Amino acid sequence: MNELKRGIYLLLIVIMIIFGLASRANGSSHPAFLAENAGDALWAAMVYFGFRFLFVRKSLQTAMLLSVLFSFGIEFSQLYQADWINQIRNTLLGALILGKGFLAVDLVRYTAGIIVAVFLDWCIFIRSNPRK
Repeated sequence: MNELKRGIYLLLIVIMIIFGLASRANGSSHPAFLAENAGDALWAAMVYFGFRFLFVRKSLQTAMLLSVLFSFGIEFSQLYQADWINQIRNTLLGALILGKGFLAVDLVRYTAGIIVAVFLDWCIFIRSNPRK
């Protein structure tokens, strides 16, 4: 069962990446609210599903806490602006993972993305199989 769950979490990670990149690439074709907020929420949801993939036997609450700590840690790390880390942030992959500059509203976006991911996870694995 754990291998099936890992496969589903991996699929969800890929879906979050695809939707997240699409939200950035085609932002002007989306409603303003989605264009401004979806990318960060999807990034945080991807982080959540990543923790679920890695720690499939742990609780939803554990994955949620780790996701919040990781996402907030990345955001607060953007307050640190040394040349070496800014060179990493100036690459496409570095910008996607580390971001570029601190925005307090991103913390709200991350929290919303994680909450939606936890709810989706609950619907797939807990609600559909109440004995587990």
